[in-house]
Amino acid sequence: MVAIAILAVIAVLSWRGLDQIIRGRQTITNAMEDERVFAQLFDQMRIDARHAATDDESGQAAVSVSGSVLQIVRELDLPDTAPRLQVVRYRVSDGRVIRYASPPLGNVGELQGALRGGEGDGWSAVPLMGGVGSIDARLFVPKVGWTTQMKDVQGAITEADNNLKVPQLGGAPLPRSVTGLEVVIGATSLARPVTRVFLVGE
Repeated sequence: MVAIAILAVIAVLSWRGLDQIIRGRQTITNAMEDERVFAQLFDQMRIDARHAATDDESGQAAVSVSGSVLQIVRELDLPDTAPRLQVVRYRVSDGRVIRYASPPLGNVGELQGALRGGEGDGWSAVPLMGGVGSIDARLFVPKVGWTTQMKDVQGAITEADNNLKVPQLGGAPLPRSVTGLEVVIGATSLARPVTRVFLVGE
């Protein structure tokens, strides 16, 4: 009886240890998967921000925020074709971050149509991350700092346009109104939101 009792205790302890190992392995696996998904999302954002068009090319702020939607007008280089522009939008839909991308845009009319319209025919939609509760973005505007107000961005564009009228600055390129992008994502799997900062047009 004593031997049976000892074996029973050993079995219970062994089971608890095995159960903890299995749970620990599952926790690590989930954490690694979350890290992979975050890396994929932020890497795509970094690429889009790095290839952001200039405000001259886009005819407005190349990087903008409106509510929970982040929009980037980016340059798109395709093999054996002239450079094109593309409108990219990140938005949260049913708890998932989705990257919408327009088809390559070859002229001002197509660009303006993509900027004014929604994600219609020809747009691609790629889900990048689930379990997201919120996505927030701030823009860095020189002389202003971090802001979520597009009026600050428009003010920088207007000031740059006015400076071009000054004779000694007439040949200078129009500077970017937005030089930095900060993205904050809150997810159900996170104890606190994750923040990343990207350079625009680096």
